[in-house]
Amino acid sequence: MKRILWFLAAVGLALLAVSALRADDKGANEKAADAAAQKWLAVVDAGNYAESWKQAASAFRKAVTAEQWNAALSASRGLYGALVSRKLRSAEYRTSLPGAPDGEYVVIQYDSSFEHKKSAVETVTPMKDSDGAWRVSGYYIK
Repeated sequence: MKRILWFLAAVGLALLAVSALRADDKGANEKAADAAAQKWLAVVDAGNYAESWKQAASAFRKAVTAEQWNAALSASRGLYGALVSRKLRSAEYRTSLPGAPDGEYVVIQYDSSFEHKKSAVETVTPMKDSDGAWRVSGYYIK
């Protein structure tokens, strides 16, 4: 009986260690994705939409042409004016998203304020690209 209890305790500790490791991996992915998103957003904030398209994930560049991206971003961000502030609201690691192939994603939301839009929510979705780097695969502002 003692051996069985020892084994169950050992298995329980191993499962806790694996769970903690996964949580650490998840946190590390969320931090890396947030860093990539903020770097990319700085390019968008500077009005360099063509460069933001070049720096986006390969799946993004396959789905949207540079011209389409420039037109869409000019229309939306142009109305809001310059960025005043941006604060992280949430970051959630996911391995699947509706309408997207399975992979590694982090859905990030920022509470943002712009010159002509005091309160907005920016949703940025970095994905782990084929080379292992986190790159933005989606951007939505509301």
